[in-house]
Amino acid sequence: MVTEESSIEKELRISRFKDIATLAKLRLSMLVVISAAACYFFAGGTMSIDLFYLIGGGFLITGSSNGFNQIIERETDKLMPRTQNRPLPQGRMSVTEAVILSSSFGVLGALLLFQLNFLSGILGILALVLYAAIYTPMKKISPWAVFVGAFPGAIPPMIGVVAVTGKFDLVAGTMFLVQFMWQFPHFWAIAWVKDEDYAKAGFSLLPMKSRKSKQSAFLIVLYALLMVPTSLLPWVYEWTSDITLFVGTILGLWFFLVAYKLFIKMEDKYARSLMFASFIYLPLIQFLYVFDKI
Repeated sequence: MVTEESSIEKELRISRFKDIATLAKLRLSMLVVISAAACYFFAGGTMSIDLFYLIGGGFLITGSSNGFNQIIERETDKLMPRTQNRPLPQGRMSVTEAVILSSSFGVLGALLLFQLNFLSGILGILALVLYAAIYTPMKKISPWAVFVGAFPGAIPPMIGVVAVTGKFDLVAGTMFLVQFMWQFPHFWAIAWVKDEDYAKAGFSLLPMKSRKSKQSAFLIVLYALLMVPTSLLPWVYEWTSDITLFVGTILGLWFFLVAYKLFIKMEDKYARSLMFASFIYLPLIQFLYVFDKI
């Protein structure tokens, strides 16, 4: 009997942890932290307590943003198959509980970033506010939400640099720009794959009103192509060697060709390929900068 009860309690704890992880979008938060850490090392950061503050603060701020996103969209999430099983739509977590968790993540995350310096903390709060208060409600209003959402999405690498330098400079701006530009082909590929799902909730997040059209595909492939010169800026500014020029160009052309296949074929499987390629491309290009600078 005791063993059976212990087993049930263990299952409940695991289920509880999974719901909190879902609220914070654990995997997405990890990707954000990786980009911030890469740019931290690129700016000259070392294995110190500051790295803990950056990773912990970035993870918690992102988790808070995702939590508030799900609170705001809890009714919308009921309409989409891919989000119906989240804890809020299913009633496994109350709105009050989600607000407390998301607020706690945000406050603790900001406090950790403030341990780095004032600007890092302010950037973390700005990313949270832009994502939760502006981008999230705008998703139902206009496809321009993707443009707005690209700003908080590109702040983590800037925080990684500012954590080391304590100031806004060309390095911070360049790392911001690389991730800012990357988000368009990345998110539009997701929007293409999830278009029918998004339509059920009233979202239209592809760049053109014609949605899954040649016009939308053209913009996707255009932004993928623009990533080639954008990703080479650290070489242009002579922060990295010709290794970045060579490897960065190869990575950029590969990313462009994956997007070009979508433009030619106009099929969901190619949008899905681009989506997965984008997850691989960003950390590769960011850590290329780090290793090239060593």
